Amino acid sequence: MHFPVICGVIDRRILVNYRVDPEVAAQILPAPFRPQLVAGHAIAGICLIRLRQLRPAMFPSFVGLGSENAAHRFAVEWDSEDGVRTGVFVPRRDTSSCLATLAGGRIFPGVQRRAAFDVHEADDEIRIAMLSRDGSAQVLVEGSEASDLPAGSVFRSTETASRFFGDGSMGYSPGQSGLCFEGLELRTANWQVQPFSVASVKSSFFSDRAVFPEGSVVFDHALLMRGIDHSWHSCEPVASSLRVELSK
Repeated sequence: MHFPVICGVIDRRILVNYRVDPEVAAQILPAPFRPQLVAGHAIAGICLIRLRQLRPAMFPSFVGLGSENAAHRFAVEWDSEDGVRTGVFVPRRDTSSCLATLAGGRIFPGVQRRAAFDVHEADDEIRIAMLSRDGSAQVLVEGSEASDLPAGSVFRSTETASRFFGDGSMGYSPGQSGLCFEGLELRTANWQVQPFSVASVKSSFFSDRAVFPEGSVVFDHALLMRGIDHSWHSCEPVASSLRVELSK
């Protein structure tokens, strides 16, 4: 299926990143994906993104829509005919937009679930709470702008982290049929990140001890982006050898 190019503005994006035991991550990821390691750790996280002026590229910006969105993701690599590729595997996407829920996996790649978002922003402080409509996913992030990454981060600098996540621009998630992974590539006109100091973070996904045993997942750092002109482009799907169910 051909998906149109979607463009808009990333009004605000927070990447909350964890370091994960690579063996645990490998058990979660479906083939052909495998963890992309940094200093011996798998990297996973939550992308909390507010979009505005979102519309097909041929439409003017004033008809664009806005939404709050969350994606749980793993940095991955996989083998292709052109060699090893890198990107992210997204087992779950949630959105405040009814249209995105209806269009996801049909008009553009990526199945989306409806969720309610409670967002408070004052000066440089941000609080985002998300609860999925079916109650199966909860996220809470509170923090403020910062000048440096935490001392214990596996990334040596903000520039190193920025380059790592900028290179992982292709995201794959299960399609409607469950027989392939649909791809979506983020292209930005002005990629720029800054550290974000997290005062509190909670995730029902990463706190599930049936999936992540005690000590296998640890918060590493967070990054903040604002005012980024961007576009979303569909990628060639990646075949799955087994039927893959959407993450709960």
